[in-house]
Amino acid sequence: CFWNFVGQGEKQLSLEVGDTVHIQEVCDGWYRGYLARNKAQQGVFPASFVHLKEVIIEKRGDEELVISGEMPLVKEVTTTLREWGSIWKQLFANKQARVKQVQRLMCELMEWRSQLLSGTLPSDEFKELKQKVTSKIDYGNKILELDQVVRDEDGNILEPERASVISLFRAHEEATAKINERIKEEQSNVQTDHSGISARIQSSPTHSLYVFVRNFVCRIGEDSELFMSLYDPIKQSIISENYLVRWGSKGFPKEIDMLNNLKVVFTDLGNKDLSREKIYLICQIVRVGRMDLKETHNKKWTMGLRRPFGVAVMDISDLIKGKIECDEEKQYFIPFFPYSSLLLYPHLPPGLWVTMKALVGDIVQIRKEYPHLVDRSTVVARKLGFPEIIMPGDVRNDIYLTLVGGDFDKYNKTTQKNVEVIMWVCDEEGKVIQNSICLGAGDKAVSEYRSVIYYQVKQPRWVETIKVAVPLEEMHRIHLRFMFRHRSSQESKDKSEKNFAMAFVRLMKEDGTVLQDGQHDLVVFKGDSKRMEDVNCYLSLPSTRHHHGDPHKTSGLSRSSSNVSGSGGGLSVSSRDSFTISTLVCSTKLTQNVGLLGLLKWRTRPELLKENLEKLKIIDGEEVVKFLQDTLDALFNIMMEHSQTDDYDILVFDALIYIIGLIADRKFQHFNTVLEAYIKQHFSATLAYKKLMAVLKRYLDVSSRGEQCEPILRTLKALEYIFKFIVRSRMLYSQLYEGKEQADFEESLRRLFESINMCVFIILFLLIKPITMRGFCFFTECRDVLLPMMLRELSGALASMADGPHDERRNSLELLNNILEVLSRDNVGETFQHIQDIVVSLLSIINRTVITMGREHALISRVVACMTAILSQMDDRHYATYIETFSGSPELVDFLMESFLLFKDLIGKHVYPSDWMAMIMVQNRVFLRAINTYADTMNQKFLNNDDFEVQLWNNYFHLAVAFITQESLQLQHFSPTKRNKILAKYGDMRRLIGFAIRDIWYKLGSHKICFIPGMVGPILEMTLIPEEELRRATIPIFFDMITCENAHSGNFHKFENEIILKLDHEVEGGGGDERYMQLLETILLDCAAEKPTLKTHVQHFVALVKGLLIRLLDYRTVMSDDSRNNRMSCTVNLLNFYKDINREGMYIRYLYKLRDLHLEGENYTEAAYTLLLHSRLLKWSDEMCSPQFESRGSQTQRQLKETLYDTIIDYFDKGKMWEEAITLCKELADQYENEIFDYELLSKRLEKQARFYENIMKILRPKPDYFAVGYYGQGYPPFLRNKVFIHRGKEYERREDFQNQLMSQFPSAVRLNTTTIPGDDIRNSPLQYIQCFTVQPVLEIPLRLKNKPVPDQIINFYKSNYVQRFHYSRPVRKGPVDPNNEFASMWIERTTFTTVYKLPGILRWFETTLSPLENAIETMESTNEKILTMINQYQADWSLPINPLSMLLNGIVDPAVMGGFAKYEKAFFTEEYNQQHPEDKDKLLRLKDLIAWQIPLLGGGISLHGKRVTDDLRPFHERMEECFKQLKKKVEKEYGVRELPDMDERKSTRPRSMLRSIRQSIISISSLQGSECGTPTKLYADR
Repeated sequence: CFWNFVGQGEKQLSLEVGDTVHIQEVCDGWYRGYLARNKAQQGVFPASFVHLKEVIIEKRGDEELVISGEMPLVKEVTTTLREWGSIWKQLFANKQARVKQVQRLMCELMEWRSQLLSGTLPSDEFKELKQKVTSKIDYGNKILELDQVVRDEDGNILEPERASVISLFRAHEEATAKINERIKEEQSNVQTDHSGISARIQSSPTHSLYVFVRNFVCRIGEDSELFMSLYDPIKQSIISENYLVRWGSKGFPKEIDMLNNLKVVFTDLGNKDLSREKIYLICQIVRVGRMDLKETHNKKWTMGLRRPFGVAVMDISDLIKGKIECDEEKQYFIPFFPYSSLLLYPHLPPGLWVTMKALVGDIVQIRKEYPHLVDRSTVVARKLGFPEIIMPGDVRNDIYLTLVGGDFDKYNKTTQKNVEVIMWVCDEEGKVIQNSICLGAGDKAVSEYRSVIYYQVKQPRWVETIKVAVPLEEMHRIHLRFMFRHRSSQESKDKSEKNFAMAFVRLMKEDGTVLQDGQHDLVVFKGDSKRMEDVNCYLSLPSTRHHHGDPHKTSGLSRSSSNVSGSGGGLSVSSRDSFTISTLVCSTKLTQNVGLLGLLKWRTRPELLKENLEKLKIIDGEEVVKFLQDTLDALFNIMMEHSQTDDYDILVFDALIYIIGLIADRKFQHFNTVLEAYIKQHFSATLAYKKLMAVLKRYLDVSSRGEQCEPILRTLKALEYIFKFIVRSRMLYSQLYEGKEQADFEESLRRLFESINMCVFIILFLLIKPITMRGFCFFTECRDVLLPMMLRELSGALASMADGPHDERRNSLELLNNILEVLSRDNVGETFQHIQDIVVSLLSIINRTVITMGREHALISRVVACMTAILSQMDDRHYATYIETFSGSPELVDFLMESFLLFKDLIGKHVYPSDWMAMIMVQNRVFLRAINTYADTMNQKFLNNDDFEVQLWNNYFHLAVAFITQESLQLQHFSPTKRNKILAKYGDMRRLIGFAIRDIWYKLGSHKICFIPGMVGPILEMTLIPEEELRRATIPIFFDMITCENAHSGNFHKFENEIILKLDHEVEGGGGDERYMQLLETILLDCAAEKPTLKTHVQHFVALVKGLLIRLLDYRTVMSDDSRNNRMSCTVNLLNFYKDINREGMYIRYLYKLRDLHLEGENYTEAAYTLLLHSRLLKWSDEMCSPQFESRGSQTQRQLKETLYDTIIDYFDKGKMWEEAITLCKELADQYENEIFDYELLSKRLEKQARFYENIMKILRPKPDYFAVGYYGQGYPPFLRNKVFIHRGKEYERREDFQNQLMSQFPSAVRLNTTTIPGDDIRNSPLQYIQCFTVQPVLEIPLRLKNKPVPDQIINFYKSNYVQRFHYSRPVRKGPVDPNNEFASMWIERTTFTTVYKLPGILRWFETTLSPLENAIETMESTNEKILTMINQYQADWSLPINPLSMLLNGIVDPAVMGGFAKYEKAFFTEEYNQQHPEDKDKLLRLKDLIAWQIPLLGGGISLHGKRVTDDLRPFHERMEECFKQLKKKVEKEYGVRELPDMDERKSTRPRSMLRSIRQSIISISSLQGSECGTPTKLYADR
């Protein structure tokens, strides 16, 4: 799907971008089908919204499997992107730091996926892109903590069913190492984008750099030569041959055909070169023309002189190491630095334009992989020196000569000379060897070399490297001749100049070795120019000078000698001139080592052969591996040419062992491939096998007799290659002579194996080179001989695995792994008996090894992989045979118990990293088969009454449940991608073992009672797995347990208690859902229907469990909720439930959870009330607490209750609830005084109590507001849905703040701005609605305070505490409206919310409406209260402003303001109202009483007002007095006279208490109980 489609109605299928749909029908532009990720979602959708893809349909039995037809890598990228996409959204939502990184990774993958799909990439680029894609996927999976993907050599995902356990384990190890390396690169600030390339580059031993010269921009005006090479700036040395480009004076290559074809590959680079700190690409520019560019073009100037011009340099370290991407299309500009600054042209930046790419592999490999870049015409510039691996057939005979420098005296000249060096390659007759000098790769060979000329420099330093290439057979005859000549800038002078000196050097020494690498200080000879060219004059002379302090060099000459006596004569040594060259020999045929040369040319001096063979061991290894092919050829030639005798056999064999040992060395490990190639392609000694086998047997026989045999260790290390030589030799012999002597060969081989079998030192071999055994294990006969011996040694090694030397143990394991890996293959013959031998010898040992090894042991994962491999290779016959090997039942029981405990331990805590999902799943599959096989054995042997093993079966059940509930099998927790992968490869293993558990349970018969209640918890854990079929299969076990316990004990209390206990734990841990609750109810009730005697009990049990599940699910839902209030509500629901069903332990557990929630929110008062519930369960007695009461140690009930009271009192103190704290203090004081007589504690308690009393009177306690909150709509969880709660606000909390906080907890909720109860439309809506308004608490004065003069500080506390009823009033109109008296039709609708407990505590909501008469009574009570309070305030503080009192009194006595109470008279004090509402008689009397009491209160207020009023307000006061007189006269006549004590009298005594008594006499607050509608609200503890 590439566009979102929103389906209308049930028939249409909604789609999101990226969804895969399987199409079943097509009709008129519409498709019908289902979602690939959820077959249940099906329907129709428009054809234009989806893009069709090719698929492959595979049949598996009756099922058809639909698989995408895309290449596997594209499919992998697609599923990876989907998986990462959902994670990226979560990271984005949670504002995680990784968002940008993941986004970048995904963008790259999408880009690369497009390239893969395009199908236009050349094979090399496709291979490289594949490498990058897999690297990126693996890297991304690692940082996102997803499962590791293991791959084969080609980068394809390794299918576990097609790989052995051992190869899978090794693939995981390699993948982990690679990824960790990549992450280290990332952390060391290597760019992440191309970490994959770098990893690929490092994995290859040979590398190349491809360079394409696009253009050279520099206005020279003459021809030039461009020498490009690689340079190490740290060591200041050139590391490659030069690539020479001849550039014309017109700005084009001299050979115009080369335009756009100047390509070179710098090859033979090794990992050592890549690990150089820096590598530069340099281009040295030499111009060819006049001495000075400023000279005009004129015939008189000398032309054709090579003059230095400048250099271009670029740092390519990151590019060649693969740290930055190199695209062959990207052009780099390399700036040019001139030899002389005068040559720069400011308007044109000179330099070189090139494109580059780092390639992996040698020249053969890159020609195959990058044919579009490197073809036969591409120039190859080799490394100066050998590559790290010299392949057989790579014949090379290059001598690199570098002109280092010289020092030339000016003699009779006034200025220094312009020295030019001319070099020829000459034979011993002085003839010049034609075309033997190469100035650079890409250039034709020349016969003469002329150096660059430095103008008037005494000590020129050329550092020019050229290559001398001559045939090998000519080497001993050849020398190099150097002539030195002064060059003049004027042609006429230049012609007259002659060579003023010469030097020479031979390429081979007299002993046949080639010139040593390094610098050579040559003797400079002077003399007649003709004589200098005559070989007879100089060739017999020494060519190099003595090096100071080196007495061994005799062919040199001291610098001071001035002439030479010799046969030639006529030449003298110039003491004032010197000349230095340096040479480097890169030859696979020429050696600088005399001993090696003697061996290679053994035929010339056969008498020295023995000595040379022995000397081989002391020759430098590097020299030997360089000439590996020639050396091996020489050794086998010696062996073949002495086939009739055994004189040299042992020496040749030892030499061969030495060479193989060299290659095993880490330093030369890359030469393994060379040796392999030699054996396959170049080795030709047909009779070598006889000699090799004879010497090998001789060595083994000697060592097996216990005699000293020095080379045995080296021989055993080299055994792998010795056998390869033997096999190859025999095959060549067999081809040549058509299978002759086959029987002899087999007999020799058998005898040889018998010697190996007897060899007492074989274990050394096992520990040193275990991999060698792989070759033997391919052949059944070899295994027959070798395996028993190996198993004996291995069983000992495994038994001491925990404490032997680390390397030895690792190698033993590696050997066993290799044997198992070979036996798992299809092409190795019959393996049944060999696997059986391994099982019998090693299985129980390896089990015990795993048990005894600690989890931290470095080798534990290898040992477990080994054990898993053995189990995976066992078939049913192996199992059956193995079980029969146990001599009696006790041994078998011990083995099974051991296996079960081991499996359970390994399942509970995997030895592999959690992201090795494939390894973990394969282990599960193997364990599952083993568990089921062992269970079958137990069915046969240990199920009967006599043989029944309770502990064994108990272990089996616990293991099976641990298996089924392990994290790695809980598919519901995985992403759809991962879930589908697991189901496709392994199926749902939980179902298989679940059904097995069920079947076995029913077979237990009368033994079932042994597992109740022990197995209730594990079975419950299993039934909670959200897999419908599994639940349906296993829930009936519960009914079976009920039946079983009931038959045994007459009830099923143990079962019930265990279920309740375990259910709480499991659901809180994430198990269970509403569907489980339905299934449990349905299945148990259906089962009970068939058992009438149990039906009622089971129904009661089901109701109990269902009630618990509802509350537990609610509780779990809100535990991760931000709303602490919701968490508290659910906790209270649960603790009440446990209290109702008399589960005190669970009740107390949740009490403390509630307490902790309160403390988090600093709700100290509520925390105190919570703990008070615990304390009420305790008595003041010295009985010991039952276990559920104990918090720490063993305590008596008194001690625990006292500790709790102390804590509760502290909480009440923090919450300013001192009244409650005092109550508890009194109870404690009573105990101290009358029960335990601890007066010291009593005094401390009373001190605290006194402080609380003082706090009540002196510390201000702000009154909290109360808010009614209604949660309406089906969008809420059940414990909130359509319920109203009363919230106790925090100190000074305004309704707006409270409401905002509330809305933040439910961001998607809609706020209702009305205060009426919403209708059914809102209650049944799928959305969330919130209603919030302030309610007034109804004061309920405690009896002990009624009608007493109580100070305000005490009474104020009760206005907002110990409240149970809350009012909310709003005006409504009913009946016809009387225009003259609006009060007659104004009703006040009052909602009274009554909580079950006084706040703070448990809350429920109740609803009622108040009649107009009740509203009138409340209004009058409120008005009288206001007058009294204000009189009280003005009496106490004469500084208060008069205005508020004026407004209040005037509003009551002035009839114009709402008509005073006159309107009440017209509305209620009529005959008509009396007849209609006879039940309101008491209420009417109450209203009249309140009206009568208002007069004395108004009188007091007006009297007080008269004393305080200012002159300007006097008229206003007088009018108010007039109105009051009329009002008083009317009221006293109608409702009687009420009198207050004299104001002045009160003022002189205790005004507050007096006024309080007046208040009590006037207002007796009665509870107006509305009609209760029994909808419960929550136990509430919010503030």
